[in-house]
This record gives sequence, structure tokens and C-alpha cells, in this order.
Amino acid sequence: MGTFRYVVGIIGNIISFGLFLSPLPTFYRIHKKKAVEEFQPYPYLCTVLNCVFWMFYGLPIVRKDNILVLTINTIGLVIELIYLTIFVIYANDRKKRVLVGLFLLGEAVLTVIVVVIAMLAFEFKNRDIFVGVICDVFNIIMYASPLAVWRKVIKTKSVEYMPFWLSVASLANGCCWTLYALIQLDVFILISNGLGAVFGLMQLILYSYYYFLGKRDTKEDGKQSELQLSNQSSV
Repeated sequence: MGTFRYVVGIIGNIISFGLFLSPLPTFYRIHKKKAVEEFQPYPYLCTVLNCVFWMFYGLPIVRKDNILVLTINTIGLVIELIYLTIFVIYANDRKKRVLVGLFLLGEAVLTVIVVVIAMLAFEFKNRDIFVGVICDVFNIIMYASPLAVWRKVIKTKSVEYMPFWLSVASLANGCCWTLYALIQLDVFILISNGLGAVFGLMQLILYSYYYFLGKRDTKEDGKQSELQLSNQSSV
């Protein structure tokens, strides 16, 4: 059973890694145009905090046998920080650079507060509950973030702004980590990723409906890269 869980976790790492790389077209466009245009840093800032909390949850001092949760979120954190570095380099507006810096500073302070409370106020047997609840809150927000895109799809009756393969990957990611959590019960990974799988399925149903019955408008290749789906949730 341990080997099977490990294999599922490896698959989950691979899918999550793909999701972390999904904004690459956006940042290639930013690099090419030497400007961030109307793109916003918020999805990547949120993902940074999400990764940091799951990294903490994956440490043996919080919960044992969660090394795969730790590895993928460490990788994800590095990737997101690279994205933010590119954003800061090409941000023409100084306010945007300052905004990113202040957000990261605030996230660092929040992380320190959470770690201190977890380590000093909770014994090991209860520490994972405190950290797990925080992780779940952020993970659910990450999975639910495409809801704004759903409204746009319904309003325009077009799937132009909902990349199909990103939707598939989101569903696969939720299902894989749900299975991982069920093999050796981890209620916190299970809750957020179970909901993530439901969100992913609903997103594909919405895509299928409007793909076949809505407008099939495909204007410019890079258009879908303008969509900032911040569902780069790792676990």
C-alpha cells in the first residue's frame, strides 16, 4: 500500500509540475513585449503563499510521511518566484514592483507567525490540524479561482478564455491527490483536492457545453494565454 501511495504521489507531482508551468505562455509574451501590460501578479503571489504553507505541512515536524507534498511545493515555490522576478523586471510601473515586494514581505511575516504559533502553541499530535486547516483554506481558494472565468464563458457563450488542457490537468490533479489522501487517510489533502476534483469536473462540463453549443471563436493564438487561471494548486 505504501508503494502504491508513493507511485500515486509521484504522478501527482508530475501533474502539479505541469500546472505550475502553465503560465509559461504568459511570461513568454511578457518577455517578448518587454512589458507586463494588463497582467496582474496576484495569482502568482497567492500561489507562493499556498506553496509555503504546504511545504510546512509536508515537513516531518508537522506530519510524517509527506515528503512528496514537500518536494512539489518546493519546486512550485521556486517556479512562482521566477515568474514574479520576470514580472518585476518588466513592470513599467514602479507601483507594481513595490506592490509585489510588499506582498512578499507580508507573506513572509504571515508565514513566520503561523510557524511560531504552530510550533509553540500546538503539540505534534495536533500541529497538523492547525496547519492543515490553513492549507485547505488557501488550496480551496486556488481551485475556485477560475470561477471568474466561468462567468465570462457563460456571458460570452464562448470557451475562448478557458484552455481545455489546463482544465483537464486541473481535474487530473484533484483526482490524483484525492486518491493519494485516501490510500493513507489525510483529511486535509482529501478535503481541498476532493473539492478541486469537483471544480475541475464542473469546469470540463461547462467547457463541453459551450464548445459544442456556444460560439467557437478562435481569434488569435496567444489569446488564451491572457487568461490568468491561478489554479496552480499543487496538492
